[in-house]
Amino acid sequence: MMADGMDGGTEPIAVVGLAGRLPGAADIDEFWRNQRDGVESVTRFSARELVDAGWPAEMVAHPDYVPAAAVVRDGDRFDAEFFGYTAQQAEISDPQQRTFVECVWHALEDTGHDPSRFDGAVGVYGGCFANKYLPLNLLANERFRRSMAAFSARPYNDKDFLATRAAYLCNLRGPAMTVQTACSTSLVAIHLACQALLGHECDMALAGAVALPIPLIGGYPVVAGSIFARDGHCRPFDAAAGGTIPGYGVAVVALRRLSDAIADSDNIRAVILGTAVNNDGSTKFGFSAPNMQAQAEVIATAHAVAGVPSETIGYVEAHGTGTPLGDPIEVAGLTKAFNTRERGFCALGSAKANIGHLDAAAGVAGFARAVLALEHGEIPPSINFSTPNPALVLERTPFYVPTTARPWTRGAAPRRAGVSAFGVGGTNAHVVLEEAPAPRPAAPRARGPQLIVLSARTGKALADAADNLAGHLDRHDDVDVADVAHTLQVGRSGFARRGHLVCGDRAEAVAALRELARTADAGGGVNARQVVFMFPGSASHRPGAAADVHRDEPVFAEQVDRCAELLLPRLGYDVRPLLFPPTGGDRGADDPRGVAAAVFSLQWALARLWQSWGVEPAAMIGRGDGEYVAACLAGVVDLADALDAAVARAEVGAGAAGFADRVAGYEPKPPQVPYISGVTGTWIGPEEAVEPAHWVRHLHEPTRFDDGLRELARQPGRILLEVGPGSALTEVVTRQGPAQLVAVPSLPPGGGDRSDRAHLLDAVGRLWQSTVDIDWAALHGTSRPRRVSLPGYPFQRRRYWIGPDAGSYEPLGLEETSWTSHSFPS
Repeated sequence: MMADGMDGGTEPIAVVGLAGRLPGAADIDEFWRNQRDGVESVTRFSARELVDAGWPAEMVAHPDYVPAAAVVRDGDRFDAEFFGYTAQQAEISDPQQRTFVECVWHALEDTGHDPSRFDGAVGVYGGCFANKYLPLNLLANERFRRSMAAFSARPYNDKDFLATRAAYLCNLRGPAMTVQTACSTSLVAIHLACQALLGHECDMALAGAVALPIPLIGGYPVVAGSIFARDGHCRPFDAAAGGTIPGYGVAVVALRRLSDAIADSDNIRAVILGTAVNNDGSTKFGFSAPNMQAQAEVIATAHAVAGVPSETIGYVEAHGTGTPLGDPIEVAGLTKAFNTRERGFCALGSAKANIGHLDAAAGVAGFARAVLALEHGEIPPSINFSTPNPALVLERTPFYVPTTARPWTRGAAPRRAGVSAFGVGGTNAHVVLEEAPAPRPAAPRARGPQLIVLSARTGKALADAADNLAGHLDRHDDVDVADVAHTLQVGRSGFARRGHLVCGDRAEAVAALRELARTADAGGGVNARQVVFMFPGSASHRPGAAADVHRDEPVFAEQVDRCAELLLPRLGYDVRPLLFPPTGGDRGADDPRGVAAAVFSLQWALARLWQSWGVEPAAMIGRGDGEYVAACLAGVVDLADALDAAVARAEVGAGAAGFADRVAGYEPKPPQVPYISGVTGTWIGPEEAVEPAHWVRHLHEPTRFDDGLRELARQPGRILLEVGPGSALTEVVTRQGPAQLVAVPSLPPGGGDRSDRAHLLDAVGRLWQSTVDIDWAALHGTSRPRRVSLPGYPFQRRRYWIGPDAGSYEPLGLEETSWTSHSFPS
């Protein structure tokens, strides 16, 4: 893995996402807790469970059959609806392919990037265990064999399509490659993903593997020459080690070039400094035997690529199958590769002691364990270890085997770890990891209320998502709510069923999420809506409205200031104290001209703020002189003339004359955005908009606002956004407007206990909930929130399964069972 990096050397690769379903763990957080706490996630099955699963009673009763394995539950279940599968497509699909794509989706979510909005190509590199579903279930089912589905089953089962199907279902446009090197498959996939990133073949890469058996639970035979333990326990490096045990599951890691990850404020869990792969060749006892020299070479090569001395590596996640032959060979190879006189400084462990040997997924499971150890600054214990295998000669090596979890203190160099995976057939892989770099100096952080958004395909999934997030925030008291809000806004796909909440801190968020979880399953989705800006005019004036928006939002403040500067020669005083009394005196408070000018300024500035957040009006309507703001936004008159018109209208109301003369001096243009005329109660025509007489009629004739609402209601899917202080027009729409119209106020009415900022964010949430697109980066302004790891989509899984006809599993003898292909992992 060589490429020019930021410092002229090798470009490091950032680990920015992890996802997995592993024995005893529904997600990566639970996996780490089990590893840290030394949990052995091996299930021992009763004879009845095994026979019911499809294993012949004669086999289960055999004294050489061990009824244990490290399995994952619900491998027969899948969220077909989420991925657009029909029930038939789900039923004929290898459970490994279904499970893998769900894990790929969760890994993407863990990065905090939505692939549909990601600026670059996303690649996927994956592998799987042998497909058993097609031969043992589908082809053993006569009804399936006779159906048309039998002719379309191959793309849903053949491992050739594992990566490309995941790319199709997740809309990934980088390289999609299935990788198969037996037990080293997933670590080789990580190596290839790093190469693709360094070669700029993609800008994010997902790598991992899946291994699921058929039947989904089962034990294993202990036969001559196999590597499985008779007692059902894997004991890496222990004197009593007798082999490994079968393990199953799925894990996927997401990778980016470090420079890109830092630039995007990604959640960097660890950094890959170097990778290497090689093959044993033929200089070994047999095809499935390990080769110490080749293992040493691949480790030494990875060290050289990483450019770090072996003495700085504090932990090695070994291949560690726990066999009397394999362990000494692996430790000898490690010792040779480390090439140091120092002794006992590097911890040695293997996830196989906890979760068994995951075949194709073994490497990525070990990789995840090492990444999490670096991230948490803790070395997990090696379980099932009491006395070192004497053949290791451990006291003469750089290694020790920790039996308890221990803090991983940082020395002069950063914390570093190595990960090994060696495949049957001799393809070896090694990765050198380093702890994540220290965060850059703190950027401006968001303060005050935050907007949290959630979406799902179904109401039940939305409720589950809210409940899962509440539990996550409850368990992690160090999470910044602004980071959570940002991650959910920019890093999740938007689905039809949506919910939002505004909160000031973690406790408020948890409470609001619990309430959302209680109510989210009711009601239906929301149709896509166009936004109509609704301007209430000078009658809505309320001193102090939007004061904290003026303080916190530069776009709003700039537009208010711009209006004040244009008005100063016209009025002879600054209108800002009329809007925000705490900032100055109250000159002009009794002047209708100043009030009209001030409210116009607020509505204009608020409209421009909404536009800066990506909310563009499809149409507009105003009541009274609120229509002047609509005309200005539509490009009929420029800002200076629109402000002048608002002041002139107020002068006429106060007894002044000459309004028509002033309007005739403007240079109006046809509207670029449609808006309702208060004179006619319908859409203004281009001739009307530029005609001075129309403006005079608008001054003297009653406003036909209700007629305008009825006109707006003719087209479905519109949401009216009140752009001004208070909610007077929103209340009019709610009380007497057409039933199909929905209105949202930007700012609260006076006297409430909710801040303007919180109310404004709630309005953003209500628009987003109506599927209006928001420019989230603009919403956050100068603050720089980070992407954080949050719970993934709560898949609504159902059982999709075609079983064999009764009697299809025949007792062929232990040496010839379906486990034979699994009896030679290294």
